[in-house]
Amino acid sequence: MLSDMSLFQVFSAMARHAAEAQKTSAENLARANEPGYKAVEVESFSEFMARTSQQPGTMDLSQGFEQRLTSGGASPNGNTVSIEEEVFKSAEAVGKHTMALNVYTKSMDLMKLALGRRT
Repeated sequence: MLSDMSLFQVFSAMARHAAEAQKTSAENLARANEPGYKAVEVESFSEFMARTSQQPGTMDLSQGFEQRLTSGGASPNGNTVSIEEEVFKSAEAVGKHTMALNVYTKSMDLMKLALGRRT
């Protein structure tokens, strides 16, 4: 029942987006020394929301997140991974995931309170 509410679907999509961004950064870091590897990044959550709600009143938040090549220079071996950027993106994804789960939890607490349940 609660998982069908659009508010909770958005929080779930936020958490999935953060997890996908974390996974992408980890893959980029793992391949940082691979010659010719082109780093990728996940579309922003706002881009995802704009893409999935093309028609007013409809949202398909079950869609996957699009990936694209990152912009930036390449090292002499052709690799475009910036370790510093990937570590920053990874930490940012952890923060966004924590925020999404906290907002989801607090919303559940508010729903329970509205229904007269304390636990």
